Amino acid sequence: MSKPKVLYVPTDGHTKRVFRDETFARMCEQFEVTVNDTGAELDPDEVAAWVTGCDGLVTGWGSRALSEAVFTQAPDLKIIAHSAGSVKFLVTREMIDEYLLPRGIVLFSANVAIALNVAEAAVGMLIMASRRWVDHNAHYHQTGQWRSSDIPINGQYLRGCKLGLISASAVAREVIRLLQNWDIELLVYDPYLSEEAAAKLGVRKVGLNQLFEEADHVSVHAPKLPETDKLIGREQLRLLKDGAAFVNTARGSVIDEQALIEEAQTGRIFVALDVTEPEPPAPDHPFQHMPNVYISPHTAGAGYFGYFGIGETTVQALEDAFAGRPVEGAAPLERWEQLA
Repeated sequence: MSKPKVLYVPTDGHTKRVFRDETFARMCEQFEVTVNDTGAELDPDEVAAWVTGCDGLVTGWGSRALSEAVFTQAPDLKIIAHSAGSVKFLVTREMIDEYLLPRGIVLFSANVAIALNVAEAAVGMLIMASRRWVDHNAHYHQTGQWRSSDIPINGQYLRGCKLGLISASAVAREVIRLLQNWDIELLVYDPYLSEEAAAKLGVRKVGLNQLFEEADHVSVHAPKLPETDKLIGREQLRLLKDGAAFVNTARGSVIDEQALIEEAQTGRIFVALDVTEPEPPAPDHPFQHMPNVYISPHTAGAGYFGYFGIGETTVQALEDAFAGRPVEGAAPLERWEQLA
């Protein structure tokens, strides 16, 4: 029996980042893999030419949007496995309706693996901001003194708190899993989350303003969509409790930045941002001069564990698709408009 044919589009740099040697070897052993060995990203015409006769297509960071010719050249295509996050750029709604849905082509995203890293970062930022480790460290290094009377050494940290999560995304669900034994009451705002699903997650579904009113700390996990643009503004930020940690590892566009600047300038909340809008922030941005705003340069998704998980889940997706099994991580094409 012949092996399924797979076109592997990513460059060597991407491969080394997300595939352990043994994982990549496993893929090449199980399937007849054509690897992009040009040292450069393939353009859409090249992908269409190379994919002729293939059963699977693997894309990744740096890959370009697919052309319609991919589907006409590969009529037996069963899966497009994206060894990275968002798949929204790869295909159009028209391609989904004309090719993917009628043919049952799976469009896989490894975003769940990336979510492992982002969730770890979000939890770490919540702990860091609420406990103000950065401030204690700065005080010691700047003054040589052990403690500052201006920095409290007691407070409502994560254990025993009410934690508000904006969206029940893959990252938020991993945060929920990580904190499930922390004696935390989890509040979630997500208009697409049913009461039944919330109960299964062990969270309480609330309205947006209610979340900001009740939560001791808030972590943002909403995707970048037209309906989430500046979802969080002055009205919500002013409801945050004094001393609250406000963390964003999602997208900068979800927050009205000017409103966040104004609220942060009061000094009453502590803001940890892995993302801004735009990125990087403009030179001499107000955040630069606010000691209660902690910035990391969009690195929450990085980390060996999650990155190598991308390769593992990509190969597993190929194996499952060719075996006729359900593919975990398959994009819900019927909810395409709600995908990030």
